Amino acid sequence: MSTVATVPEGTVNPYALSHLDSLESEAVHIFREVAGEFERPVILFSGGKDSILMLHLALKAFAPAPIPFTLLHVDTGHNFPEVLEYRDRTVEKHGLRLHVASVQEYIDAGKLRERPDGTRNPLQTVPLTDAIQQHRFDAVFGGGRRDEEKARAKERVFSLRDEFSQWDPRRQRPELWQLYNGRHAPGEHVRVFPISNWTELDVWQYIEREGIELPEIYFAHEREVFSRSGMWLTAGDWGGPKEHEKTEIRQVRYRTVGDMSCTGAVDSDATTLDAVITEIAASRLTERGATRADDKMSEAAMEDRKREGYF
Repeated sequence: MSTVATVPEGTVNPYALSHLDSLESEAVHIFREVAGEFERPVILFSGGKDSILMLHLALKAFAPAPIPFTLLHVDTGHNFPEVLEYRDRTVEKHGLRLHVASVQEYIDAGKLRERPDGTRNPLQTVPLTDAIQQHRFDAVFGGGRRDEEKARAKERVFSLRDEFSQWDPRRQRPELWQLYNGRHAPGEHVRVFPISNWTELDVWQYIEREGIELPEIYFAHEREVFSRSGMWLTAGDWGGPKEHEKTEIRQVRYRTVGDMSCTGAVDSDATTLDAVITEIAASRLTERGATRADDKMSEAAMEDRKREGYF
């Protein structure tokens, strides 16, 4: 007669997954599910920490084989040089294929116009959707997390987009028992968010555990910045600072990385992973709520852009 092993009361179950192991397992399952269901998936990769985490998980999901996905970056032309250098170095290291959709090329061709405030983050939608249609990508991995912003909290792991890449919250499908529905009509595609259930703290604790390399701007360093709308922005030829805005050298770091024109730095002396984790654990503001000007344009800024086809 067979017996079932039991764990004595009051002892730790050696077969139980840790919190980070559970999140990793879920993400790996999602990557493999997409590989089995879709023909032309792509990973949005900017060199920011969330896309770095996604790539690390994808590499784990298919090791020792190469990942069966290409990468896509929508380059605003106002990205941080340190992040672009990291992006290119990582692509070369792993022998990956990277597609770059350039906002600057669209502006030069007259397809997009610069905004009065100088920020280009909202201009990424058209190059993104054009790249998806041009390369016929049917699944697009994004690094959105539910803890970042209210509109992202509504997102399913598999988020259906119509033939115009637009998001309709009424078409979101149930995902009971981690069962994902990837069915879509010709011309439609699915945005996939494998780290949707992670928090900012989870991301950093996992980065520490796995020893994942990040661009240096995520750690405290001295930088020339100026104050605008309550944020420290990096001085540059993107349109800042203006005549009345004075620059100064401060010790700062970035919690999230996007366009230089809308991503603010925070005062910090956290130069190590341990110090960053301690800092985040004490914070009461989300990374986007604290440092992203493009999310402060209106209460529904992110949801409006998602409806138009944004990440």
